[in-house]
Amino acid sequence: MPTYPVPPGTGDGSLVDDPAVRAPLVLNNRSFHDITEIVCGYAEKPPGKWWLPVFGMTFTIAQIGALFILYLIITGIGAWGLNNQVDWAWDITNFVFWIGIGHAGTLISAILCLLKQKWRTAVNRSAEAMTIFAVICAATFPGIHIGRQWMAWFLLPIPNSNAIWPNFKSPLLWDVFAVSTYGTVSLLFWYMGMIPDFATLRDRADLRLRRNGEGPRVLPFLPLRTDTIRAYVYGFLAMGWRFSSRHWHRYEVAYLVLAGISTPLVLSVHSIVSFDFATSILPGWHTTIFPPYFVAGAIFGGFAMVLLLLIPARELFPNMKDLITLRHIENMAKVLLATGMIVGFAYSMEFFIAWYSGNEYESFLFTNVRARGPYAWAYWTMIFCNVVSPQVFWIRFCRQSALIVFIVSIFVTIGMWFERFVIIVTSLHRAFLPGEWSMFWPTAVDIGIFVGSCGIFLTLFLLFLRFLPVFAMAEVKAVLPQASPHHHPEGGHGHGKDGH
Repeated sequence: MPTYPVPPGTGDGSLVDDPAVRAPLVLNNRSFHDITEIVCGYAEKPPGKWWLPVFGMTFTIAQIGALFILYLIITGIGAWGLNNQVDWAWDITNFVFWIGIGHAGTLISAILCLLKQKWRTAVNRSAEAMTIFAVICAATFPGIHIGRQWMAWFLLPIPNSNAIWPNFKSPLLWDVFAVSTYGTVSLLFWYMGMIPDFATLRDRADLRLRRNGEGPRVLPFLPLRTDTIRAYVYGFLAMGWRFSSRHWHRYEVAYLVLAGISTPLVLSVHSIVSFDFATSILPGWHTTIFPPYFVAGAIFGGFAMVLLLLIPARELFPNMKDLITLRHIENMAKVLLATGMIVGFAYSMEFFIAWYSGNEYESFLFTNVRARGPYAWAYWTMIFCNVVSPQVFWIRFCRQSALIVFIVSIFVTIGMWFERFVIIVTSLHRAFLPGEWSMFWPTAVDIGIFVGSCGIFLTLFLLFLRFLPVFAMAEVKAVLPQASPHHHPEGGHGHGKDGH
């Protein structure tokens, strides 16, 4: 295998202070062939011994959540801890939380693609998958909180014999259009990027069948080869891809168009979600800072979830550290630091506007309810997790430590859930009349459904890691040194010595 020179001091993928030295995006001098073998190996070879127990655990949690949803459908939403005053709480908190998680995938893939940021190549596929799974979890909560789940289709403007139409003036209906559009475009964007990789997996399975028709069977008593299933399934998903120049040209144009469509969606979807609150007159909700505040918070929480998923994955899967380097982790830690400060600025502006507006209800909410009220513990948990904890990333050592980044990502994820809880519950539990004041406490059904949604999310992500291409092979190969026409390996000339 040929070896290629690596810039000094960047062998671990970390950034260096010298601006003339750029850390590699792929470590250990991997060739084009190595990238194909590593990425396809995740889908073709048996996973480590850890995979099946972890999958069984997350799948069990998902099933428990499904049982709680079934119980909710049978008994009604009175099983939740809602009351006459706090009539929005746990379900909407979870909905906004999962929508926020889904934002980073599109951001990494679409916006960084348009900005031609090469470091996106190692994390974009996983982040896109995370988007799809998070949107699935998010869509669960509006579907079950309406009470009569079998009438959920009334959310859509479908002609019916009763001539009943949704209220187009309601921000809740805007949610339906925004989230469904976002989910559809994100799914197309994710699938479009995987088509060349599906074709590679198809061709490799077909080649193994031609060379060795006695490959492993699906089951010992069933005369059906695993590679036969792979060839048919990946062949169907590849949609006739043949690696021709025409296919590549159309693929790149379509991918760029979808990236252009997805980019404004990142901004619009969470802005519309924030309108659920901002268009009301309730103190704590009626504020114009919500759209940018929600967008920054979504990116903040989404990047934290990407790190939560990928840092353990790079420890558990072989050779993944070569493709997800400390440079990628450090870059995302910087994004966490920047967006965390934006979120902290938004928190301070809420206090400032509550004082500057002279609105006594707003002032009371922020000083006597959020900062010092019965839910103050939730507010200060949010402040510590979202504003204080990311400040460690001013220190370079902390940004380059996968363990510290992982711990901070846990804090940020917790803090972002509490942010939605604080906005919703603290504003509702102290209404204009003290006689209406009421506390909210979640029931076992509330907690069980949220934990179950986490199980669904992790189960889908584990299936993704096991059966689909985790990295965009062509894009990873494009950032290798030997992909440059100016690369000269060991005195050689041109594109390098190894093939694809």
